This record gives sequence, structure tokens and C-alpha cells, in this order.
Amino acid sequence: MPISPSSMINQYKFEDEPELRDLFITVDDPESHITAIETFITYRVVTKTSRGEFDSSEYEVRRRYQDFLWLKNKLEAAHPTLIIPPLPEKFIMKGMVERFSDEFIETRRKALHKFLNRIADHPTLTFNEDFKIFLTAQAWELSSHKKQGPGLLSRMGQTVRAVASSVRGGVKNRPETFTEMNDYMETFSQKINVLDKIAHRIYKEEREYFNEMKEYGPIHTLWSASEEDIADSLKGVASCIDKCCKATEKRMAGLSENLLPILHEYVLYSEILMGVLKRRDQIQGELDSKVDALANKKPEKDLFSEEIGKLEDKVECANNALKADWDRWKQNMQCDMRSTFTNVAENNLRYYEECLATWESFLASQTVDLHVEEDSEDKP
Repeated sequence: MPISPSSMINQYKFEDEPELRDLFITVDDPESHITAIETFITYRVVTKTSRGEFDSSEYEVRRRYQDFLWLKNKLEAAHPTLIIPPLPEKFIMKGMVERFSDEFIETRRKALHKFLNRIADHPTLTFNEDFKIFLTAQAWELSSHKKQGPGLLSRMGQTVRAVASSVRGGVKNRPETFTEMNDYMETFSQKINVLDKIAHRIYKEEREYFNEMKEYGPIHTLWSASEEDIADSLKGVASCIDKCCKATEKRMAGLSENLLPILHEYVLYSEILMGVLKRRDQIQGELDSKVDALANKKPEKDLFSEEIGKLEDKVECANNALKADWDRWKQNMQCDMRSTFTNVAENNLRYYEECLATWESFLASQTVDLHVEEDSEDKP
């Protein structure tokens, strides 16, 4: 039974922009579950909608990571040449954050929230039936629906066809548009991976700097206790370091919340797009092989002509779907990158201005104190 959540942000957006959007999704309230077999996290998925195909205007369900993964796989199967938004990886790199730590859970929650909202904003994916079931079905209903999927033999057949198509080599009749897309993605993938690695290295070095500064300030305070003549100056330095330490912590939060997730999301997007382009080539390759077969088996021309006609329609649909999604993805990517780098630049400016003002204030106070001392020494 649908349950109404009390989300003020969602409610405000829903009532304030009814004509712009008709589907609002929030992922929140992570819960840890421990069983004899496994430990996992579920997230609350809250949906508000005014669409007529939904039986209610509000839903609340709980989903675990494997449910999100199921949805992504279903979308890829139903729309092989559309760009499905990426999910965060199931496993994390050793040495990053601990699995099931608060930081890891919150980072994943944000990524899952973005995943569902990118689907909701997509002109085609948003109306997918499996997406609707994911948002509305209770756990037992979703489990039952999952069992209705294709059997093992069917999935094996699809895999064999895909491998066979890829083994045949390059596509003979690939349109120039898709060759350009492929070249673009190879360059994009290389650049975004380098940016992702450098950004993580910068964040790591920033954290090390922050940890050093936390120890640096208190040393000046302790020193002031044994140096009465310069105690005020030492305390002033300790205060400046403490303020800069807080500014650095805020800057690090900006990097981890804004820059790192966006860069890594587009690393995953680059992998997804390369996969989409390969699937388009597989469809094209299937058509090419039928055309070659027709040339060698003229007595079966009628049978092959019918199959070729269907494959030509399939290729055209795949091409049109990818072209439309490509333009949309590229526009969103450029907007995301522009917004992200502008945000980083603004945060850097605020950080350096704050630190500069802190030290300038300290220097000004020391100059005043120095003049006072000089005046007192000049008096007879």
C-alpha cells in the first residue's frame, strides 16, 4: 500500500513546478540489515507524481543496491542504444573508505538518488514499465516480478550472439557520425580518467595538509606558555592556523561533495557510452552479415530480403535513438562540467581570500603593537 512521506523539499518542488515536472524521487534513510548470510543496506525511495498511469500520487518503498542494479540491467536490455545513467560501483577500492561507513553510505545514497532522477528526467526511460514497478512495488512484488525475467538459456543466447558479432571485426558500413562519436569517446575517456585520478590525488594531499595543520597550531599555543615576551604573537599565529584549518576543511568538503562525484560519474559514463556504441555496431554487423549472405544465396532471396528489411528498420531505430540521446548527453555533460569547475573556482577564491584576510589581519595587529613599543621606548 502506498505511504505518504513528509518531504518538505519534495513537496515544495512538487507544488511549485507542477507544469515543469510530474515525477519526483528522493532516496534517503539508509538502514543496515544483518542476517546470518549477509550484511546489506536498504534505502527508502520516495516517489511523488501526477501521472495518470500511476494508481496513487505518492509511494514509499525500500530498495537495496542489487535492486538498482536489476533496474539498470532491465533498462539496458530494453533500450540497448540509449545512454543509461551509471550506478556507483558495488565494490570500493581498498584504501579509500570503509564499506558500510557513514561516508560510504552517504556517498552511495547521493549517487543512487542521482541515478533515479536522471532516469526520471529522460524522455524515454522515464516511461519504462520496469522503472515504474521499481518505484511502486513492495519488496515481495518486486521479487516476484524479477522472477519473470528471461531464463538462463535466453541470456546465454544473447551473450553468444553479442560475442559472435564482436568477433567478426569492424563494421563495414558504419556511418561517419558514429565513427566520430567513437573517436570522441576514446579521447573523452582518456581525459576524464586522468582528471579523476589527479582530483583524487589532490584531495589526498589536501587531507594530509589538513592533518598536519591540526597539529601545527597547538604547538604555537604550547610554546607561548614559555615565551612571555612573544606570547601574544605566538597565540596570534595559532589562531590564524586554526582559522585556515577550518577553511581547508570546508574546501575539502567542497571537493568531495562536488568535484570528485561528478568526475567519477563521467568516468562511468564513458564506459557506458563505449558499450552503447558497441551494441549499435553489433546491430549493424548483424545487418551486414545478412546482406553478405544474400549475395551468396540468391535462391533464398525472398527469405533474406524480409529479414534484411526488419534489420534495416532495427538499425535505423538504433541510430536515431543514439543520435538523440548523444546530443542530450553531451549537452548535460558540458553543463555539469561547466557548473562543477565554476563551483571549484569560486570555492578556491573564497578559501584563499579567507586565509589571506586572516594573515593580513594578524600582520596589521603586529605592526600596531610594534609601533606602540617603539613609542614607549622613545619617551624619556
